[in-house]
Amino acid sequence: MKRICLFPGTFDPVTLGHTDIIDRALPLFDKLIIGIGRNSNKDPMFSEEERLAWIHEIYKGNPKVDAVVYDGLTVECCKKVKANFILRGIRYVNDFEYEKAIADMNRSIAENIETIFLTCLPKYTSVASTLVRDVLRNGGDVSQFLPKAVIKSIKRRR
Repeated sequence: MKRICLFPGTFDPVTLGHTDIIDRALPLFDKLIIGIGRNSNKDPMFSEEERLAWIHEIYKGNPKVDAVVYDGLTVECCKKVKANFILRGIRYVNDFEYEKAIADMNRSIAENIETIFLTCLPKYTSVASTLVRDVLRNGGDVSQFLPKAVIKSIKRRR
């Protein structure tokens, strides 16, 4: 059986924290699908098309990486893409408590889908899309937090 993993999130924008988790997870799986979830509680700064384009650009040479946009439950997206793992990144202890509750719920709904947690490297613990968006809205420089493809796209946008 292939080890297919879904890494769900909003990726608004894709940060170096995200790519750190993706890059370190790649050797663990046969395929890693980045799931850009539509969250009705969030008003994204960047379009789904931009976020998909960033992932495709960052990982264009890697056939193990793909990306999808999805609505609804993450476990339902897993079923659609035939993923048997969910990847989640952990920055702090409170991230783990929140993510464990979600993992337990997902396990109750779909017991054949396992959640895998990876802690981010210490240099990325403060890199959160929410904080990056705040800095961007206020005209600050976010280049140290974002992959080159994202920086280029944002600069073209301005």
